[in-house]
Amino acid sequence: MSRFALIKAVLGPIMRLMFRPQVEGAEHIPGDGPVILAGNHLTFIDSMIMPLFCDRQVFFIGKDEYVTGKGIKGRLMAWFFTGCGMIPVDRDGGRGGVAALMTGRRVLEEGKVFSIYPEGTRSPDGRLYRGRTGIARLAMMTGAPVVPFAIIGTDKVQPGGAGFPRPGRVTVRFGEAMEFSRYEGMDRDRYVLRAVTDSVMTEVMRLSGQEYVDMYATKAKAA
Repeated sequence: MSRFALIKAVLGPIMRLMFRPQVEGAEHIPGDGPVILAGNHLTFIDSMIMPLFCDRQVFFIGKDEYVTGKGIKGRLMAWFFTGCGMIPVDRDGGRGGVAALMTGRRVLEEGKVFSIYPEGTRSPDGRLYRGRTGIARLAMMTGAPVVPFAIIGTDKVQPGGAGFPRPGRVTVRFGEAMEFSRYEGMDRDRYVLRAVTDSVMTEVMRLSGQEYVDMYATKAKAA
């Protein structure tokens, strides 16, 4: 049994009991081949909940500080997060964005599922913010379809993204796969990148029901 299968077998029933998850549209995720999952990001546990209710293992980028802790606690955290599909990347450096993009490309070229939050960070207020164009570049570089998704309710069970989550209802909603192969070779065109990104975010907004804000979440947090 893989680490992911073990974690899913142990945590799955606990999370179902705590969050009574409603999963919609999971049939839109192809059963094999590379797939990009692109969705909203409300709180820390988003990356724990969504992968546990997908049939295929989902890989995603996480801060390397989650796996570099010392002692038994540090080793347990590293075992858990990497077992869940997290790939640690130093995102704080000047080349953090490039490293994340190249990591996603490698995962997809191996025919796996890669999840990304186009907003680039958690929403500061529950609204949906402008997507960064890395999602479009990744889709055009790899030819992988994009399945938009929305997580609803995690900001209520873990407000502020800190502390142990409390019981509540969570919904994970997947939309139909989006295909962008017609833009092959145009991953350097900033207008195409923005158009593709906005089309993905429009679907995420439709699935989540969030109010959309046409600015980057990082800028909103800094204000």
